[in-house]
Amino acid sequence: MELPKDPAILVSYLNTQLRDFYPSLEEFCKAQDCDRTELEARLAGIGYRYDETQNRFR
Repeated sequence: MELPKDPAILVSYLNTQLRDFYPSLEEFCKAQDCDRTELEARLAGIGYRYDETQNRFR
């Protein structure tokens, strides 16, 4: 599946996936074959950072 292009939709999608299916962003990226650095950079552009302790973008 292709990830959403819009960063606001992407953060919602990722947080749902992390909450429901993946114990970490690293596991999500492995399963979806995507670049973690790229994802984090895209979301940093709209003020979100990955919180490992809560396993979500905030």
